[in-house]
Order: sequence, then structure tokens, then C-alpha cells
Amino acid sequence: MNKLFGILSVICLSMVMTFATAADSHAKKRIVFGGGPAGGTFQVVANAIQVYQPVKDMADFTVKAQSSAGSVENLRKVDSGKSDFGVVYSGHVYLGANGKMKNDPKKYENVMAVAYLYGAPAQLVVRADSGIKSVKDLAGKKVGVGNAGSGAFANCELFFTHMGVWDSVERNAMGYNDAAAAFGNNQLDAFWLFTAFPSGAVIMAAQTNDIALVDLGADAMASGFYEKYPYFAKLSVPAGTYKGVETATPSFQDSALWVANKDVPEDVVYKLLSVIYTDEGLAHMVGQKKTFKEMSIASGVNGIVTPMHPGAIKFWKEKGVL
Repeated sequence: MNKLFGILSVICLSMVMTFATAADSHAKKRIVFGGGPAGGTFQVVANAIQVYQPVKDMADFTVKAQSSAGSVENLRKVDSGKSDFGVVYSGHVYLGANGKMKNDPKKYENVMAVAYLYGAPAQLVVRADSGIKSVKDLAGKKVGVGNAGSGAFANCELFFTHMGVWDSVERNAMGYNDAAAAFGNNQLDAFWLFTAFPSGAVIMAAQTNDIALVDLGADAMASGFYEKYPYFAKLSVPAGTYKGVETATPSFQDSALWVANKDVPEDVVYKLLSVIYTDEGLAHMVGQKKTFKEMSIASGVNGIVTPMHPGAIKFWKEKGVL
């Protein structure tokens, strides 16, 4: 009996191990997609891709949206492999790849472009009666400058330093929604955003105050900003985008890119592009935020000045845009 019991135990253990191995072989690989802070468009990108049903139906992997401070943190996490995908500004991908990030000589060479998402313009919100007409008027003022580690913060530091005011403003590092709330409570004189319009945070601010946008385009033109940082492009925030702002406001933008770690399998990148860049997939993205109307096959490689992931190269070549 003892011998029979031993044989049955071995058989049962073998069956359990077989089933466990089979289950493991069919387990979906977890793909982390770095988004951004609450109130920002980066997080909407990651969430929108995570919840899209054809993505959820993928047989061999699952996408998990993960919040972050924004562009700079995503650059570092994607480079290290802590995130598989992320949203990063084209300028940061370029500067990172060439070891030119501020106070950071490291070369982030594992970050590869996947697709252009949308243009992210700089926006500086002030009260309509503040008398602030230029970034230089912010000296001595309390200013929300974006989350530390975010693209908004990095580009604010870049532009304000270029304009000579970074060290003369009272800087408050915080996310967009927190900044809008502080602005509404008169705890800030101004707050900076680097995100697509219309921004929910600016809409919130306009509900509690009469607001104005500072003409950043004039500051950039007069100071030689475009010559020094040629990856920025000119644009204007259209009149009527926000309550009370009835004239177009010149500014500048960087391109928000979908990026991947170089070791993400080619087929994973290709499959995700193949379901997102369809009529149905693009309609889903626009349904999550109107900003994504810029996403299209035709614009898929806009603003990309750094190496692309092999899976993306395969997809965009098939679509005839490479």
C-alpha cells in the first residue's frame, strides 16, 4: 500500500507541475506603458491604449498604464527597461540620446521612437488683470512650473533660463490640476503647462478667474530661442480655446512621441501600431481626448529625429510613410 501511495503521489505531483507549466506558458506578458501626472495628456495616452478592447484581447501580452512625473522620468524608465513604452517629447529623446540633458551627461540610447502622437505647446496662464505680458514680468512672482521630473518642468526651466528669469521667480513644482487649484485660491500668480490644448486644468482655472495667456511666441522670437533649440516649432493657441481668451496666442511646441525600449519585441510594437492606427483605433483615441485628432497614418513619423524601433519601421514602411 505504501508503494502504491508513493506511485500515486509522484503521478499527482507530475500532473500538477505539467498544469503549472502549461499555465505559465499561456500567461500574458505584462507590458508597462509610462504615462504622466493626473490632469496631463500623457496619462490619457497610456490609459486609452490600455483600455482599448483589441489591445485587451491580445493573446500574448497585456498593457498596463503607469503614471509618472512625465517626459523626463519616462525617458529614464524606458531607457532602463523599467517601462516598456512611454510618452516622451521629441526634444528630450534627442537631447537624451546625445547626452545633452541639463545636468545629466548620460546618453539614453535605449529609447526608440514608435510614433508621433500630437504637438505639445507651451502655455502660461495668468490673471487677465495681472499686467503680466512677458515671461520677464514674472520676476518675484509665484509660478507653478510643472511636476519635478516632467517634460513641463524641464521645458519651463529651459525657457525661463533662456529668458533670464528662472532664478528670479518663486518656483512651485506641481502638477497641472494642483496648479490650477492653487491659482484659483490666489496662491499662484501664474502657472506653466506643456501639453495639448484645450487643457482641463486651464478650463478649471478659467472657471474661477478671468484668465489670459502670455504671448510666448513673441518672447521666443525676440530672444533667439528657435535658433538655439531648433526642434521647437511655432504655433498659436486659437482664439476661444479658453473662456475669456478671445485672441490667438502665439507660442511654441514640441512633439509628444510614443517611444519603446529597444528590447521590446518587434512583433509587440508592430501589433499595437496595427490596432491603434486603424480607423476604429484612431476613433477610440479621439473619443478619449480630442487632442488625438492629430494622430493619423500621414502624421505617424512627424517630429521624429532619432532612431525608430524595428517594429515601428516595419509598420510605417508598410503604410508608405517611411
